[in-house]
Amino acid sequence: MSELEDSAADRQAYWPVPIIRAIPAAALGLAVTFSADHSARLGLISFGIFAVLTGAALAVLAWRRLGASGARPFIIAHGIIAMVAGVVALLFSGASIGVFFLLVTAFAAITGFLELYCGLRTRRRYVASTDWLVVGGLTIIAAVALLLVPPDLRQVVSTPEGSKGILDASVVAVGLLGAYGAVIAVYLLIAGFSAKWGPQSHAAGTGSATSTAPDSQTKGGSAA
Repeated sequence: MSELEDSAADRQAYWPVPIIRAIPAAALGLAVTFSADHSARLGLISFGIFAVLTGAALAVLAWRRLGASGARPFIIAHGIIAMVAGVVALLFSGASIGVFFLLVTAFAAITGFLELYCGLRTRRRYVASTDWLVVGGLTIIAAVALLLVPPDLRQVVSTPEGSKGILDASVVAVGLLGAYGAVIAVYLLIAGFSAKWGPQSHAAGTGSATSTAPDSQTKGGSAA
């Protein structure tokens, strides 16, 4: 099997993975964005559902579809860690913002590192390597951003309409979580559809070039 055929087979196996991953990420982004409640409870519940669904999808899809990637054990580990973090978040959904910071930051640091490692391990050898590098990098950035939020942050802010509100650590942290979900959802959707349609476009171009060559030769022969 040629390198082109190998790449096409890898893409065919891989493309549903990022699209399915994007669904809980998009739901997370929408749930946080359109909710007026940015409490620790909402953050833990939203994160818990996202992590459980993402982890289950990764574990199953990695086992069934990523055997040729060379990174399957690490992606399965990523999925298991995500599921454990999600279950813990749901069990302790009534906990303080400190628990939210600890759990989500640990999740982002560990899974982000795993995904970065998978991207580096398979760089230029597997179709998903760039996606793993980008999403892993974004996840690490999310962990760092959460670490930079002061847990005791509490400020009174004024809206353009003249009313006053409270900006505290939970509002900022849960908002960051929602933004992270929205960003990776968009990226994963683009990555998945690019992987799905890329080989077909290339194959069509190759077929067109192949079919044109004999015609040119035939015309050349006739003219001679």
